[in-house]
Amino acid sequence: MTSHSSTSNPKPRRRPAKKNGAATVDSDPMNPRAVATSLESIEIVPRTPRTPATARRPHGHGGRTPDDVDEVELSLLGEEERRAAAADLTIEEEQEYLAQADGKRPFSARDKQAVVLLIILYLIQGFPLGLALGSVPFILREHLSYSELAVFSLSGYPYSLKLFWSPIVDSVFIRSVGRRKSWIIPMQLIIGTTMLVISYKAEELMANPGQHLYALSFAFTSLVFFSATQDIAVDGWALTLLSEDNLAYASTCQTIGLNTGYLLSYTVFLALNSEDFAKKWGIPRLSLGSYLFFCAFMSFAVTIWLFFIKEDKETSEDIGIKAVYVTMWEICKLRHVQVLLGVHLLAKIGWQASDAATQLKMVEKGLGREDLAITVLIDFPFEIIGGWLAGKWSRGDKPLRAWIYAFWPRLGLTLLATLMVYWFPKPPITTGFFVSLVLLTIAQSFASTIQFGGMSAFHTRISDPVVGGTYMTLLNTFTNLGGTWPRYFVLKGVDYFSIATCKIDGASLSVKAQECVSDHGRAACQKVGGECITEQDGYYIVSALCITFGVLSVLFFLIPTARKLQAVPTREWRIYS
Repeated sequence: MTSHSSTSNPKPRRRPAKKNGAATVDSDPMNPRAVATSLESIEIVPRTPRTPATARRPHGHGGRTPDDVDEVELSLLGEEERRAAAADLTIEEEQEYLAQADGKRPFSARDKQAVVLLIILYLIQGFPLGLALGSVPFILREHLSYSELAVFSLSGYPYSLKLFWSPIVDSVFIRSVGRRKSWIIPMQLIIGTTMLVISYKAEELMANPGQHLYALSFAFTSLVFFSATQDIAVDGWALTLLSEDNLAYASTCQTIGLNTGYLLSYTVFLALNSEDFAKKWGIPRLSLGSYLFFCAFMSFAVTIWLFFIKEDKETSEDIGIKAVYVTMWEICKLRHVQVLLGVHLLAKIGWQASDAATQLKMVEKGLGREDLAITVLIDFPFEIIGGWLAGKWSRGDKPLRAWIYAFWPRLGLTLLATLMVYWFPKPPITTGFFVSLVLLTIAQSFASTIQFGGMSAFHTRISDPVVGGTYMTLLNTFTNLGGTWPRYFVLKGVDYFSIATCKIDGASLSVKAQECVSDHGRAACQKVGGECITEQDGYYIVSALCITFGVLSVLFFLIPTARKLQAVPTREWRIYS
């Protein structure tokens, strides 16, 4: 394989960040966070283009970059445009410049073909993500405790950590195959093969997941890892597939493709997998094995198609892998960046119990899979509206204003969701309660979208255009981690604070919570003629702890810090003078 780096030289304007996970709200109103229980913790943010530039002086190195970084700079702009961008333009000047730069963009036949290709590639990526982060946890909840689900939840981590190997994907490739196809083709073959192998064992694994928990977790973690690697390569390919005037459509392609694949694997599959849904509509039940076989076939078919698509050669300067990692370190050394990363890691704790366990609890109490699917599908168009409003409200010199204003409503909705779990009626669910559930889901997603749009706009404003790709990817990685790392501890905490008892013939035999709240634990209790009774549900305690932490952090850290950060001059966020 050859070490070679990708560059692009788009027109002199800063690209908005895309959403992991994944498509920023200010550039594309569609937001992958339309699905509440999976990509809730993963913003899908395609990486901003990186291009070489002539040397500039970084702060604090006496005019030289460490390890010859000065020889290969990462930039979005040409030389003259970089000087202008680094001159700390005012908001008004930036808006005037962007308005002048915008014009009618021709949409050629080549661009249309590129859009179709990108949507299909992102669609393939969405299949395993929808299973690993959406539908499979719901199916497993019928058999596993929350502590065991916490182990499986680790499968989502690779998508939030892809920053750490993205420079390798950008720099190493087989020249005869193509920079991007060198990674996309093998990744899709591996994804298809993995899903094909799992499909033959799926029913056996899902019938007794407690005994195969680590095998399931490893399989789906691998799928997410390979999908994340494929995403890195596809993001880079979009920079040369699309013309410079239509680069912004890369965000749209990812949102449409990834959301479609994700929703097929999550809501549509959950509905078709439900026995009640199949009986109601008189159709065969779709098993997990059959769906995995379909996804594997689609992955192989698209991969074969790629062999007939020629990848344009990129004429670009070499960017060493080490240089990219050094640049990341230089960004992390900035004081304001360190504070912002701390905000990202703490900002989402307040509603983590709701994101991780609320819908699982509702399913546990009798919410049907088909009802859940309908709820999410109804919510999707409102995500589009929320994305448009988020972009509108995040303009100007206070892009975090929308992020700040949405904090209190989101914490309040989290409390309301906890109360709805407490008041959840015995099946069948009344129409009034179901409508209330739909309205709650829409309100939560709307607040989430508004926050995401505000933070994405802030990232776009502060990112140094000289190192735009690295800067944006670093910030969005920590945004993703803020919603990912607490999930494991939340799910473990639900079981830790739960108290359950196995009642046997008038006497009581204490059983550990993690046993009596799982399917095999309840079965063990039934074998001795008993019944598991939950005396204390740890979900409410964990939710209360998260909400309390959220309120305190908002009052004393998050909002005051956010206001200070958005008041910091743009030049203070730059690592190059």
